Amino acid sequence: MTMLRRRLGQGDFDMFAAAHERFVTGKPGGRKLSLKFVDLTGVSMAHRILDDADFSGSILENANLAGARLERAILFGCDLRGADFTRASLKRADLRGACLQGADLSEADLTQADFREGVIAVPHETKGLAAARNETRVGQADGARFSGATLDGSRFDGVSACKADFTDCSMRGARLTGANLKDADLSGALLEGADVGGANLAGARLVGAILTGVAMERARLDKTDTTGAVREPTAAAIARAEELYELALDANAWVESGGVLGGPAILDGEDLRPLGDRLKGLKLSAMSAKGACLAGIDLRGAQLQGANFEKADLRGALLGKADLRGARFGEALLNKADLTAADISPLPLGPSRNVPASLSGARMRYAVLARADLSKANLTGADLLGADVAKTVLDDAILTNACLERVTGLVLPAVAA
Repeated sequence: MTMLRRRLGQGDFDMFAAAHERFVTGKPGGRKLSLKFVDLTGVSMAHRILDDADFSGSILENANLAGARLERAILFGCDLRGADFTRASLKRADLRGACLQGADLSEADLTQADFREGVIAVPHETKGLAAARNETRVGQADGARFSGATLDGSRFDGVSACKADFTDCSMRGARLTGANLKDADLSGALLEGADVGGANLAGARLVGAILTGVAMERARLDKTDTTGAVREPTAAAIARAEELYELALDANAWVESGGVLGGPAILDGEDLRPLGDRLKGLKLSAMSAKGACLAGIDLRGAQLQGANFEKADLRGALLGKADLRGARFGEALLNKADLTAADISPLPLGPSRNVPASLSGARMRYAVLARADLSKANLTGADLLGADVAKTVLDDAILTNACLERVTGLVLPAVAA
């Protein structure tokens, strides 16, 4: 028997949401939002602050939740088909037993969100909870769009996500045990440490995905495409880590001594992942890492003036507050890289000469460039799909033929094409 839910219109929802926002922010007249087993079909909740709100068992089909803040929100057993969650924050949200078929969660933050099976008590349509029945609901995300989303540490155990789009997602440490990902697209996904035991990856695309620490042999892999996937560092790369670290320390000494000791680090083609965070904060001016693998590496606060990262893999790398003046990133991979407040402006070489940074042809999908300085940077042909450039300095940057689709925070008048 289908349960009849009370229909709630936009005006009523707005009233409840305003009271909840006052509750969250500690203002007078606040009241925590609890809308269980109601019909909110098509209601707009875009950019609302809905942290800790409870929507258990409700229908939010085709609802607009774009940019909403739903951290720790309870969406247990909800019907979310066709809902728009683009750029919403759903950290630690309870989505157990929810139906997300055809929903758009592109660029959403779903860190530690729970999508597993759930058992929900469904009230009787006339007797209410006094005659409730328990109903087991499997998480459904078939055909959902998660492109560019952050799903680190999320729980997808047993979820059905056939033909779902996970391209360029960050899924580090996600649990996908027993999940049905048949024909799903995980191309470019960052899956370090993810658990895919018993998952159905038949026909799935993992082209260029990062699979470090992923026991792929425990999943069903019929016709799975892993072309170009990045696997574990080789034994040789691990053994070479100390030697590479010594080269980095020599480069640091070269900078600190004004060129008297050591010399610039030449790390072309090397796998630097075994170094982890050991390069963080070092002075590595003029370092060359052309074609190197630096996926997920921590270079926060490093001095990398004039460094050469052409064709290097820096997906998911941490480069916040790094000094990258005059650096070269031609055709480099920087998807999901964090360059918050990085200095990527021209490198002065004399009273009247400077060298702008070059990111021509770089793939920077969903990269975080908030508050970075990219003045005069050459971004010709760069792919900035979904990138965050809020408060980024782009004065006189060259964006000819760059992909700016779904870029946030871009102020075009400050840009010279």
